[in-house]
Amino acid sequence: MFKEFREFAIKGNIVDLAIGVIIGAAFGAIVSSLVDDIFMPLIGLLIGGIDFSNLFIVLSNPGDLPVPSLSVAQDAGVATMNIGLFINAVVQFTIVAFVLFMVVNGINSIKREAAAEPVAQTPAPSREEVLLTEIRDALRALKAKRPTCGSVFCINTTGQKSVNRRIIGKYRRLYTPHTIPDSGGMP
Repeated sequence: MFKEFREFAIKGNIVDLAIGVIIGAAFGAIVSSLVDDIFMPLIGLLIGGIDFSNLFIVLSNPGDLPVPSLSVAQDAGVATMNIGLFINAVVQFTIVAFVLFMVVNGINSIKREAAAEPVAQTPAPSREEVLLTEIRDALRALKAKRPTCGSVFCINTTGQKSVNRRIIGKYRRLYTPHTIPDSGGMP
């Protein structure tokens, strides 16, 4: 069981996943700082000086304590709805989602480019290959016009047995007059 786990852990996918988690955590810290320290103060300044980190609604304040900031409300135990922190989280999520979209889009475009690369075409046949192809086709055409037979007897177009005269002529001396079969009406 330990051997199987070791093989599983050593595989590249687990190592890649671990690296991705570590880089993701570091990227999350960068995005959090970007949102909290740069984007939200700029957005608050454009809206009218609103500090989003202190944007909250008091839900329950049993002691009627003054709550000028979120940290004071949390220290006093006052129930609050933290709208500003929620907006910060939404902005962080949007940034992370956009960056991941761009990464996946880049990877997909690289895959499409790799798939679109032309496949190496086979080279044109040489002159010898073209000539041999022509000879082969000519032999096939000749065979289709006049079928030949390798035996002494062939079936002619009328379906009757006929003697292949070429073969009998070549080997006539082997046949005696009484062994040469009748040509079946063939000249």
